Amino acid sequence: MNNFFSKIKLHKAQNLPFVLYSKPNSKNLIVFLQQNDTLYKVSNYSEKGFVFASFDEKQLILIPKNASEIISIDKEIIEFSSIETDDWNFNSEEKKDYEDLVVKGIKAIKNDEFKKVVLSRSEIVDLAEFDFIATFQHLVQLYPTTFTYCFFHPKIGLWIGATPEQLLKAKGNVFETTALAGTQKANLETEIRWEQKEKDEQQYVTDFIVKRLREVANSVVVTEPYSIKAGAIWHIKTDISGVLNDNSTLEEVIDTLHPTPAVCGLPKKKAKAFILENENYDRTFYTGFLGELNSSFSGNEINSDLFVNLRSMQIRENKAVLYMGCGITKESIPEKEWEESVNKSMTMKRVLRIKNKE
Repeated sequence: MNNFFSKIKLHKAQNLPFVLYSKPNSKNLIVFLQQNDTLYKVSNYSEKGFVFASFDEKQLILIPKNASEIISIDKEIIEFSSIETDDWNFNSEEKKDYEDLVVKGIKAIKNDEFKKVVLSRSEIVDLAEFDFIATFQHLVQLYPTTFTYCFFHPKIGLWIGATPEQLLKAKGNVFETTALAGTQKANLETEIRWEQKEKDEQQYVTDFIVKRLREVANSVVVTEPYSIKAGAIWHIKTDISGVLNDNSTLEEVIDTLHPTPAVCGLPKKKAKAFILENENYDRTFYTGFLGELNSSFSGNEINSDLFVNLRSMQIRENKAVLYMGCGITKESIPEKEWEESVNKSMTMKRVLRIKNKE
């Protein structure tokens, strides 16, 4: 295990690209160590390797299978103590800006511009120290049911995250995806109660995905919604699976699903236009997608295993840029949405040693 991580640290010290990741509930860690610093890109989704895509899909970065050393090892249980503090130095101006943005989104919904929009924000925190290996290991320990990753490319930067949402799993013409919406902070109660706002939001997401998938698939199966816990957050989840038409391509399916209503809104084009015009920052790879592309370790079959890039952050020297967003509907309450975004920021803050402001 130590040799595994030492090799990754040496690779990064040489400024070479890599991605280290762990799949949900997996017993393995996998790393792609790219052997040069070329910035490879996906052109038609026939490539093999690991894809790291931006929200707007203008950046489709690839760590190619044939240009990388790929190593898989068994996980070891490493105990970390969580970093708990009540003082995260919230900025009142940031709170006001985000609540104003939510108000604007609610107004647009009430004006029938769209049914739902996902509005996000970024937050920059100063780090007292940062070790990408320790942070990744801590995330794996805290959030074993998520897709946990650490991605580095000298021309892109260092990103790290733990996302609960699958975009697409494809094996031949059989696919699986999920609809994920609703957020609730975990408490001591065993039974989770969802308000109508969260139930409606989840149904919007499910209906959209199923409707779009029926354009490229001849069979779509949908489960009943159920509650799922990711760290200290509960979500409502629906599993969706099916069989693609013979003439459908992976590129078409990804284009059908991304961006999902869980990260963009409904209708997708109008919600996306509102986001790009009003969020006042560039999401870059937050709410994009990432994962194995036509690359399997379990045999000769071509598999793709892609996840939505939620609960993520970018590391810039001694600062962390955190990203979090909330689904806005006409029933949304701006202050509650701010609180939800704060709860989501804790996913990453629990593994960071943040410098206290004087």
